[in-house]
Amino acid sequence: MEIVILVVLIALVAVGAISGLVVGSRRKKQLPPASPPSAPTITAPPAEPQVGEDAAPPRDEARRTVEEVDLPDAETALGGPVAVEDPVAAPPVAPEIEIPEPTAGRLVRLRARLARSQNALGKGLLTLLSREHLDDDTWEAIEDTLITADVGVAPTQELVERLRERVRVLGTRTTDDLRMLLREELLRLLDPEMDRTVKTEGGEETPGVVMVVGVNGTGKTTTTGKLARVLVADGRSVVLGAADTFRAAAADQLQTWGERVGARTVRGPEGGDPASVAFDAVKEGIAEGADVVLIDTAGRLHTKTGLMDELGKVKRVVEKHGPLDEVLLVLDATTGQNGLVQARVFAEVVEITGIVLTKLDGTAKGGIVIAVQRELGVPVKLVGLGEGADDLAPFEPEAFVDALIGD
Repeated sequence: MEIVILVVLIALVAVGAISGLVVGSRRKKQLPPASPPSAPTITAPPAEPQVGEDAAPPRDEARRTVEEVDLPDAETALGGPVAVEDPVAAPPVAPEIEIPEPTAGRLVRLRARLARSQNALGKGLLTLLSREHLDDDTWEAIEDTLITADVGVAPTQELVERLRERVRVLGTRTTDDLRMLLREELLRLLDPEMDRTVKTEGGEETPGVVMVVGVNGTGKTTTTGKLARVLVADGRSVVLGAADTFRAAAADQLQTWGERVGARTVRGPEGGDPASVAFDAVKEGIAEGADVVLIDTAGRLHTKTGLMDELGKVKRVVEKHGPLDEVLLVLDATTGQNGLVQARVFAEVVEITGIVLTKLDGTAKGGIVIAVQRELGVPVKLVGLGEGADDLAPFEPEAFVDALIGD
C-alpha cells in the first residue's frame, strides 16, 4: 500500500512540472513584440563660428581665424597647435640718412657757446691788465689766472714776461690796445702755423686710416662718430671699425652714429680681439673703395693684457695693410692737468699726431689747449663744444682766442 501511494505522489509531481513548463512557454508567446529602436534625433549643424567664439572654425577658415585672433586662443579652439605660414616679412626700414652741417667755419658759428664758458678767463686778464698801476702784485695775479686756466707754468711765465715787456715799452693803457696785445701773445702760444688738418688721404689703393685713442669717459666713441659726420659733410665715404670690444654697447653706439650718415660699421664679438676688428675694418675699407677708415679703440681692458700693449698691437696689425695716417688722442678738457698725464702715457706707445679736446664748452680752463700742445708738440686739431651731433669743430686758433677774450 505504501508503495502505491509513493508512486502516485511521484506521478503527481512529474505532471505538475510538465504543466509549469507548458504554461511558461505560452506566456512567452503572448508577450508583445519589442518595439523597434527609435530613430536618432537629427539636429541642424551649428552655425559657422565667428571670430572670438570658442567653437573650432572650419578648416578652410582656420588660417583666417588665426590671423585675426591671438595665437593661443586659436590653438585652444582648434584643439592643438596651428601651423601658420609665416607672413611675408616687410623689408627693414633703412634709417634716414642725415646731411651733416658743413664743417667750414664751424668753430666761428659756435663761438658764442665757447665764449660763455671761457669769457671769465679773458675778462679776468683784461681787468688786471687795465689797472692804473701794473705792479708786481698785478702781474702775479695775472700769472695765477693763467695757471688756474690750465695754461701751464712754463707757457704762463713766457706769456707774462712778453706782456710785461711790451706794455712797458709801448706804454699801452687803453682797453683795445691791451686786448690786441693779449690776443697776439695768446695766438703766438697756440702757434697758428701748425698743420691742423686731419690726415685722411691714404694711398692710391688704400683708404686713409685714422685711429682714435683715449681713456673711457673722454667721449672717445662719440668723437669717432662725430668725426665720421665731419668727413661725410666734406664729401668723404667712411667705414667705421668698432675695435673697442670690451666696453658694453660701444659697438652699438658707434654703429648708430654710422647709420645716421650712411657709414658701415665693422664689428666683432664682445670681448673679442680688438686688433682683429681693426684689421677687418681696413680690409673692408679697401674692398669697398672707401676714402677713410676710422678705428675706435678701447679705453680699458678686462684682461691681464695692458691697455697700452693692446693699442700697440692694434697699430702694428693695421699697418700690415699700409701706413696709419692719423692717431688722434681724445682728452676731456675738464680734467685739466690729469689730461696731460694721460697724454704722456699714450704718446709713449703710439705716435700721437693730433689732439681732440672734448667738453671744452663746459669748463673755464681753455688754457689746456696751450698746455697739451706744448706737452706733446702736436696740434689740437678738433674741439668738442657740446652734445649736439655737429658740435665737433676743426680747431681754429683765431676763433678760439677771439672767443676767449671777447670783442
